[in-house]
Amino acid sequence: MKKIILFASGNGTNVENIIQYFKSKTNISIVGIFSNNPNAKVLVKANKYAIPTVVFNKEELSNGFVLNVINKTNPDLIILAGFLLKFPEQIIDAYQQKVINIHPALLPKHGGKGMYGMNVHNAVFENNEVETGITIHYVNKNYDEGSIIFQEKVNVATCNSPDAIAEKVQELEYSFYPKIIEKLLTFTA
Repeated sequence: MKKIILFASGNGTNVENIIQYFKSKTNISIVGIFSNNPNAKVLVKANKYAIPTVVFNKEELSNGFVLNVINKTNPDLIILAGFLLKFPEQIIDAYQQKVINIHPALLPKHGGKGMYGMNVHNAVFENNEVETGITIHYVNKNYDEGSIIFQEKVNVATCNSPDAIAEKVQELEYSFYPKIIEKLLTFTA
């Protein structure tokens, strides 16, 4: 049985999509959802599916508390899905090539500190770009600079707002993130 944990800071729409994808799989289990936001809607979603949650603050993320909790579950993969804090090097070092993130653009474009969610879609819109997409990548010590695992493009030339771009990108996220997670877990069998 492969075990995964998810980190999220907000609504958890990607998390819920991943939960739905894996709920019928007998070889992969979501063993925890971690959040730095005690008011995050992702926690409500986790409870709905009876998945254990861990809420922590920024200090607990960096002082070893979160790493100790992760070690107790011994996950095969740590998935960031809308997690907005910089991931600590101590966890990245302990779980090398086992921490992944999804970025709502085609990295290296529109990556780095502060480039998440609507900030990315606004930048794509303001630059009049004709395509954008998603990047699934390993997490390293720098924002959005880990090795790229997968990218998928989408045409946004006809999008008349950042919200329209966000919708197209979210469709890609929902379609591909769970499949790539499953593929990574299958390769490590």
